[in-house]
Amino acid sequence: MAGMRPQDVYELTGAGSPLLSPDGSTIAYVVWSIDAEANEYRSDIWLSPVDGDAEPARMTEGSKRNAQPMWSPDGRRIAFTSNRDSDSLQLFVMSSDGGEASKLTDLKEDVDDVAWSPDGTKIVFSARVREDQTDDDEEDKNRPPRRLTRLRFRFDNVGWTVGRRQHLFTVTADGSAPATQLTDGDYEDSAPAWSPDGARIAFTSARHDNWDIHPTTAIYLIAAEGGEPEALTGTDSSAWSPSWSPDGARIAHYFHAGVLDDPRHSQVAVTEVDSGRQQVLTSSLDRQCVPFPQLREPVWSGDDLLFCVEDHGNWPLYKVVADGSSKPELLVGGTQGVTGYDAAGERVVYTSSTPVTLSELHADKRLTGVGDSFVAAREIVEPERFVATSADGTEVEAWIMRPVGFTEGERYPVLLNVHGGPFTQYGNKLFDEFQVYCGAGYVVVYCNPRGSSGYSEHWGRAIRGPSEGGPGMGTVDHEDITAVLDEALDRFDFCDPNRLGVMGGSYGGYMTTWMIAHSDRFKAACSERAVNSWYSMHGSSDVGWDFKGYLGSFQFEDPEAWLKISPLSYAPNIHTPLLIMHSEADLRCDIEQAEQLFTTLRLLEREVEFVRFPGESHELTRSGAPLHRVQRFEILLDFFDKHLKA
Repeated sequence: MAGMRPQDVYELTGAGSPLLSPDGSTIAYVVWSIDAEANEYRSDIWLSPVDGDAEPARMTEGSKRNAQPMWSPDGRRIAFTSNRDSDSLQLFVMSSDGGEASKLTDLKEDVDDVAWSPDGTKIVFSARVREDQTDDDEEDKNRPPRRLTRLRFRFDNVGWTVGRRQHLFTVTADGSAPATQLTDGDYEDSAPAWSPDGARIAFTSARHDNWDIHPTTAIYLIAAEGGEPEALTGTDSSAWSPSWSPDGARIAHYFHAGVLDDPRHSQVAVTEVDSGRQQVLTSSLDRQCVPFPQLREPVWSGDDLLFCVEDHGNWPLYKVVADGSSKPELLVGGTQGVTGYDAAGERVVYTSSTPVTLSELHADKRLTGVGDSFVAAREIVEPERFVATSADGTEVEAWIMRPVGFTEGERYPVLLNVHGGPFTQYGNKLFDEFQVYCGAGYVVVYCNPRGSSGYSEHWGRAIRGPSEGGPGMGTVDHEDITAVLDEALDRFDFCDPNRLGVMGGSYGGYMTTWMIAHSDRFKAACSERAVNSWYSMHGSSDVGWDFKGYLGSFQFEDPEAWLKISPLSYAPNIHTPLLIMHSEADLRCDIEQAEQLFTTLRLLEREVEFVRFPGESHELTRSGAPLHRVQRFEILLDFFDKHLKA
């Protein structure tokens, strides 16, 4: 049986966003897929009885995206977003028994963050508001200039935010009146949550002076009918994603300590509405309690709060008593990654993926098999865990995947993969990239070096600096990754030490460029959406200057530090054949990062190829156009086949 091929991207699917009905009997969830002919993502809302006694039923039909289901308080209606008749996601409501949906909004921008009022008469949501009212198809030469006074003027995968801030709206649930804008100003407002008595709405924003250069967010409260928002939490730390307690006395939310002091573990906290007294509930875990990407807000289940964490390559589900009287308790563990969760009464449901299964819906048992046909039609490779010892004796968790059609006694080319972040983790979900590489005949090796999430905060902060305490990137993280590769070559005799490739995206691209600038052991490398010059990224990235939290300085305060950890500073040492891949609309690591490296290596007459993807953001490999994802795989495999197989 063949493994996964590049074009199999079009067959990927999964279940997510599970939401229990108020009575706990039925789950609404989303099944996503890909339309190869249209080169677009599709999704629909399905319903399943929580006991699994009947087959799931499809609730929405069509060739577009239907998502974000939200039950009305009485369970008789479901609100959702859809682009069924427009280019943007609009708000719809339909009976939970089925039938025609009523459209409630007709805005120019996507509707997001949908929440019902407690009495079911209104819905609050967020959407971007354009100050520039010119038509979408207006030529740029006819548009007015953008006038900038704040740094937060654009954001990756969102685009321009200046003159296009995100605000809150309310709309009647029966469609009897148009949506009313609730907040305004030069701020970003999101994640609204209605108080149980319906009088107030909590939301996330940053409305303090210099909010654009003092990067914290707070929980704000506003009257349901509008007015001036009031801050519930302060600006010496960050709070976001509010969730009201059933009695309305407390708000649970996520919490991040400090300002420009990264990385720190994000925590689950509770703040009393009347007094503002705040209590952090999850410090004893010493784990990142807001996985990337964030799944949702903390969920109340009686007196407990449900939340997901990152832990040794897994994404388990935990609960903690909201009064802090006991330590967090594991609810859903094992070798898997939770991708969504919800609770109603004592009932808990979730979606999750394993290394060999796509994301499926679970209650007391597995309720869906949306990815079964995908898995059954091809050989899916399961990773093998091992541990390596770094230069200073530190143990590093790692995994290896054998190629499809593996035969004992044969040796295979090896692709060493480095994750992005750096404060993220590789782990136990089905990862299309690794499956494609194994399907093409490669051994895949990967790890979570120091600087990764999923371990202690000390582990994540080990690569801070070099301006203030800590060695900086390219030091102990480099040693850890090198030790993992050496251990794999020593332990697994099917790894060919003479056919080694290295690759990664974002921080992984940074590390790829760094490694080939400090070693000639690799026969080929692919540096993707990389940071190559921290010095220029300080001003060219949407958040480049924010990395003061890692480096300990702004670029103008200690330019030598920013140059010291930049792979571009060592580019003349690169002799490894290099494939540079970058997205032209990447605002996180601007394409100038790739252009500088390509220009330098070409002038040095080194073997280098530069591939640019039009219209794509930093998220190409996760949510880019399906065609581009397939083409990316084909280009990668063609490059590595040329250097590691020929």
